[in-house]
Amino acid sequence: MTYRTTIGWSLITSGIVTLLLAFLPGKSLWWGLGLLLLGIAIFVVRR
Repeated sequence: MTYRTTIGWSLITSGIVTLLLAFLPGKSLWWGLGLLLLGIAIFVVRR
């Protein structure tokens, strides 16, 4: 259980950080959204 929680929080944090860096050229915005959604999905499935 703690393994999934750790992965979920890690992905959510990565997504937030990537969104903050969205001003960089490239597709970092999509990476941020993707990681954020994946982290939320893992976090919700854990319940």
